[in-house]
Amino acid sequence: MNVMRPRSIVSRAAPVISALSIALLMAACGSSPKDETAGWSVEKLYSEAKQESANGAYERAAKLYEKLEGRAAGTLLAQQAQIELAHVHYKSGDKAQALAVLDRFMKLHPTSPAFDYALYLKGLVNFNDNLGLFGNLAKQDLSERDQQASRDSFQTFKQLVERFPQSQYAPDAQLRMNYIVNALANYEVHVARYYFRRGAYVAAANRAQRAVVEFQQSPAAEEALYIMVQSYDRLGLVSLRDDAERVLRRNFPDSALMTGGLRVKDKAWWQFW
Repeated sequence: MNVMRPRSIVSRAAPVISALSIALLMAACGSSPKDETAGWSVEKLYSEAKQESANGAYERAAKLYEKLEGRAAGTLLAQQAQIELAHVHYKSGDKAQALAVLDRFMKLHPTSPAFDYALYLKGLVNFNDNLGLFGNLAKQDLSERDQQASRDSFQTFKQLVERFPQSQYAPDAQLRMNYIVNALANYEVHVARYYFRRGAYVAAANRAQRAVVEFQQSPAAEEALYIMVQSYDRLGLVSLRDDAERVLRRNFPDSALMTGGLRVKDKAWWQFW
């Protein structure tokens, strides 16, 4: 007896699946959020983004700047949108996004009239993140802080000052460079002092010497030289001790460290300005 084969399930279900797909597609289209900015001019987009940023609505402002960058592509306004987007990320504390946007901007627009500001803002992102000028200026253990951001910030500010000496941002960049140098020098001395007080005199002398070599003009050089003197003395390295003491007395003839020791240097690390 011949057994009739059933019709293909796939072929029977095809019309149903097709109809269901169309229904779902229509439903999805109907539920898609409407882009309220669709009819806005680029000028209105920019104005609204600026207002949102001023109000502290950084996430909203970022979305508007992203739209503006796309719609104004190839114009100076698009470049402005990128810079403003980076600033919004910076203000919201999103360092990674701010740096990513700035790096992209500088790669795409090496001759932009806003390039000096891009460098300045990039320096600020790392400067503010690591040194915390506007944060809690209490005594901090710098040995627990990563200094690479400070060095990155310094290099960016240096590039700005050297490439755009007439930039309106150059004077402030130079001041921040000075601050960073002093902060890094104090960090090296802080670590040297840490080693010295724990009896690790070789490590203390090496770290202090590094501070003297790299940051000769910093006020921290005084204590660095003193730590070298004391460390070499503990190690019985008389010649090195005398050399370090001679340099200390020549450059800091009235140093209180020679009579008061390390205990007179009890200021917070940031109190050198």
